[in-house]
Amino acid sequence: MRLRNAGSALRREAGFALLIVLWALVLLALILTQLLSAGRSEAQLAGNLRNAAVAEAVADGGVADAIFHLLGSGAQAWPPRGSHALRIGRGVAEVTVESLSGKVNPNTAGQPLLGVLIGLCGRGAADAARLAQAIAAWRTPPGEDAGSPAVGAVAYRAAGLDYAPPGLPFQTDEELGLVLGMTPATFVCLAPHMSLYQEGDPSLQTDDPFVARALAMLAQQGGLTSNAVQDPPQVVRITSTATVAGGRFVRRATVRLTPGEDGRPYRILTWEVPMP
Repeated sequence: MRLRNAGSALRREAGFALLIVLWALVLLALILTQLLSAGRSEAQLAGNLRNAAVAEAVADGGVADAIFHLLGSGAQAWPPRGSHALRIGRGVAEVTVESLSGKVNPNTAGQPLLGVLIGLCGRGAADAARLAQAIAAWRTPPGEDAGSPAVGAVAYRAAGLDYAPPGLPFQTDEELGLVLGMTPATFVCLAPHMSLYQEGDPSLQTDDPFVARALAMLAQQGGLTSNAVQDPPQVVRITSTATVAGGRFVRRATVRLTPGEDGRPYRILTWEVPMP
């Protein structure tokens, strides 16, 4: 009887030990699965970061290559407008060059020119004149003649806006959309023909047909002034869209292709990632 009981006890202990071993194996399997899953996630994250970095480098390389060709001569020279596809490293950069030199600077343009441009965007004469005055008031420093109070701080508050004209030059193209009386449709119409980097008014020989039309109309009205700068610096906007395996990046730069006082053949004015 004792031997039989001892055998039963040994079998129970062996079964219990086997159960512990099985549970230990299950636990180890769960831990190993978790480690493998975490490792795959970390590897994927690292791969995504690597692809993003490669795409950014390719996009920046596209901008640098574009500047090289824009400053070049002969067969390697690019015109100040157009699109190009470049193979850089493991990716491709689609580079677009746009000349800004023939556009209108909202910080320096006179109200007559602004009014004609706004009128070409479909606004009536009186409405266009008010919006042109509001643009001028936005950039006019405090204490100087900012025009009618209808475009001053009180008017902005009356329109339910929590801001007022800062009395400073426009800092970005998008800021033009904040001016009192500017509608989305008018902004979309004006924005492609505006540039903060144009010095003085563009000449009648501008390659922007919309601006050329406005200048011709202003000349017919006798309101064209001689505010155009002789031999203005060439300013371009370069957009480089890079595509690599598993990554994409867009770089936009505004570049002045004119030697500066430091002797450098060009100057980067803006370096940004455009909003989607």
